[in-house]
Formats: sequence, structure tokens, C-alpha cells
Amino acid sequence: MSTGGEPRLQDVLGLLGYAEPTLGVREADVKHPLVRAVRSVGLDAADVAARLGVDPKTVQRWFGGRVPYPRYRAALVDLTGWTERDLWPDVARASQADAMGREVRTAYPHRSAAPPDAWLRLFERAEHQIDVLAYSALFLAENADTLRVLQDKARDGVRIRLALGDPDGTQVARRGAEEGVDGIMQMRIRNTLILCRPLTSEPGVRLRLHDTVLYASIYRADDELLVNPHVYGCPASYAPVLHLIRTADDGMATTYLDSFERVWASARDAE
Repeated sequence: MSTGGEPRLQDVLGLLGYAEPTLGVREADVKHPLVRAVRSVGLDAADVAARLGVDPKTVQRWFGGRVPYPRYRAALVDLTGWTERDLWPDVARASQADAMGREVRTAYPHRSAAPPDAWLRLFERAEHQIDVLAYSALFLAENADTLRVLQDKARDGVRIRLALGDPDGTQVARRGAEEGVDGIMQMRIRNTLILCRPLTSEPGVRLRLHDTVLYASIYRADDELLVNPHVYGCPASYAPVLHLIRTADDGMATTYLDSFERVWASARDAE
């Protein structure tokens, strides 16, 4: 009971025989998404405690903001129908950031700073799929060891897709103008096409030409990628390279793999 002034509401309720419920939800807790989710399916803290086999006080702590262990988070998602991102936004953001951090194996300030055999070692690790998306990728075609590895992989049943810029396309001409090399870009692509003829004669190797604005060159071996973002007015060899490992279906690596698929779908088979 209050010792002075107006009596508190909970004191009046106590005198009338209404005890404060031990499994209720404090007004401040109602703002927590878990409280709203539980109430939206007609449950309360006691129901949640019974269904998950935990102490009711534990549920109250969850309602107050404490994050449950992963197995209980999964159970609460199933119980309420709300996503984990909706129930614990901070946890979801932290998990996503952690997953993205694991995806980036290393980064190089420009392509020429990467180890000379980085692409060769990448393709050597492929067991199922190799993809290349670039304008010319001449630095690969000029490397006899890389072409040999690609040819061996094709003979071992690895599927290989090469998507190069269309030398007669508008975007290749525009990119050449941006880099200040004009017609040299078209010459590089034609050189690559000549050097790759032995490779493209292998079963399982497909070559297409694209005419798209290419924002990054992509070199993929299964779930491992080397990504060379393009910078306006800067040759690809001077632009950064990211070494990525796909660890999630919605991560950075998947974004680039989806980009490859879109370009591939719009490209035409080389003659």
C-alpha cells in the first residue's frame, strides 16, 4: 500500500482481491514482437511455457527482451508463424552480417595484386560447374595452363559456360570508349575466341556472346567465386577482386551467381 497521497491502482486491486498475475505481461513488454506474435495466435506465457517445456519465468524473460537459444527460437517461429527476422530483428541482422563476413575469403585492391595462379587454382577445385562472365577474359585465354585445366575439367564431366562480350555489340564499344582503348576491346575478344577454340570443341563447354552493361566480371567454380567489379574509366585489371565462398542462399555470392544467370539467359550462342 502507498504510504501517502493517492493509493496506487495495484494496491486498490489487491484490496478488492485481484492479485497481479504472475504469468501476465507488463505493459512495457507488450512492445516486444514476441509478445504480439504470441497474442496474435491466442496464446499467453503459460501456454508457451507448456508447449515448449520451459519454466514460465523463462518465457517472461523472453517477453522482456532476452533472446532464446536457437532451438527455442525455431520452436517459437513454428508456434507463432512469424519469421525469426520479425521476432528478433537484431539477431537476424547480426546473423546475416556474420554469414556475409564468412563469404568474403579475401579481397585484393586490384586484379594484378591477386596471386598469378589464383584463377588456375580456382578452376582446379571445381567438381561440377565452371562459369566465366567477362568482356574478353584475354588474360585467362593467354594462359596455357589455365586453358589446359579447363580442358581437363571438361573431359572429366565438369560443365563449363563462357559468356564473353559480343565484339559487334554496342556495350563492348561503349566500354572500350570508357577505358580509352576504343577498338582494342573488340580485338581482345576476338583473340580470346581464337585461343578458346580447342576448349569450346570439348563436350560440355558452351560459349555465348552477350551485349550487356557488365558491372562485374565473374569467375565461378562451384560455390567459389572470384569477382572483379568494374569501375568507370578504369581497366578491369586495375579494379578490385573479391574472393567469395557461397555460404547462404541470400548472400553476396548468390547475388553474383544470379547476375550470371540473367546475362547467360540473354546472350546468344557463338557461331
